[in-house]
Amino acid sequence: MTIEAIVLEIAAAARKAGRLMSQIPTAQKNQALMTLADQLETDSERIFTANAKDVEQAGENGLSNAMIDRLKVTDATIRAMADGLREVAALGDPVGAMDESCLRPNGLEVSRMRVPLGVIGIIYESRPNVTVDAAGLCLKAGNAVILRGGSEAIHSNRALADLITASLTASGLPGKAVQVIPVTDRAAVTTLLAQESFIDLIIPRGGEGLIRFVVANSKIPVLKHYKGVCHVYVDQDADLGMAEDICFNAKVQRPGVCNAMETLLVDQSVADRFLPKVGRRLKDAGVTIRGCGRTRQRLAWAEAADDSDWPAEYLDLVLAVRVVDDLDQAMAHIADHGSNHTEVIVTRNYSRARRFIREVDASAVIVNASTRFNDGGQLGLGAEIGISTSKLHAYGPMGLKELTTTKFVVFGDGQVRTT
Repeated sequence: MTIEAIVLEIAAAARKAGRLMSQIPTAQKNQALMTLADQLETDSERIFTANAKDVEQAGENGLSNAMIDRLKVTDATIRAMADGLREVAALGDPVGAMDESCLRPNGLEVSRMRVPLGVIGIIYESRPNVTVDAAGLCLKAGNAVILRGGSEAIHSNRALADLITASLTASGLPGKAVQVIPVTDRAAVTTLLAQESFIDLIIPRGGEGLIRFVVANSKIPVLKHYKGVCHVYVDQDADLGMAEDICFNAKVQRPGVCNAMETLLVDQSVADRFLPKVGRRLKDAGVTIRGCGRTRQRLAWAEAADDSDWPAEYLDLVLAVRVVDDLDQAMAHIADHGSNHTEVIVTRNYSRARRFIREVDASAVIVNASTRFNDGGQLGLGAEIGISTSKLHAYGPMGLKELTTTKFVVFGDGQVRTT
């Protein structure tokens, strides 16, 4: 079969499976998730064998150590995937929930019912655990899902797909509800992105280049975030000890993730007291600081920032720092250079905190806490399939509820429209 024929067959089968999935009872979906969790632990050696092939090829192909590290499946990875599935099984099922019920003056009872999106295509890079995490969330929300992982993880993803299919069929679910595209040719991606008759939503997960490619080539709606340029603004009324801890955590704990701080904005009235102390702590942790002129007056050892630093997503121990006149200039900087991901203000001033959360446009706006909390698990969703910085139909971390939509349900008693 040609690549186009393979993808078309997968998409058509997913549409058929999706119609069945929307009717599967919660207990049966949960059973499939629990069965898969057990299967991952029982057949871990099979996964390790497949993953070893991917890791070996990655080394031969010159992939970076960071990429190879993300690719590796370990005992901890297996435990995390299995535990994640059990956590999703324990979450409430959004499908069938009734929202916003009201009684109209004419006696009609109007509600909204949560229903699955249908068929979701997920395109991602490297990490094989995404195969299981995404499958679990999509299944619990009653969707079918087509998974296209990176070529570097093809053996791992095929092995995981086999276990997923076996667990679905053993639980009485359609085996085609989760499918992994089995070919590595990039033509499979462009073909997948053209299947608007079968697929309802595309979710890309990976670097900015991948996401922009998907957006440029998709005929299907795409939920995306290009990058996470997250700011922390230290206000003139900040608790400076708190601000120091927040900034250190936001930059240093996991610098390579999208909710790490990339730019620190400091009010000029506290810069003399705050910057030397936080700068020393960050420097001792290996952080390179690229500062504006006023920053370098306080931190002479800092590198000079240029215009390319303000919109930069470093994903590394590098931090841009700017001293600003006031809250207005901080918010203007965020509006010019932010990515609608996560923005933080540290302040004890209630009115400025309220202004910041009203006026700053981001999927999460946080007062007096680290940027690292913009995460589905941390915000009470239980799990997430990604963070959307577009606004249709979700903004921020996407959990089970965001993998559904609503339809109107209307009960009448013989009413007819007369106007």
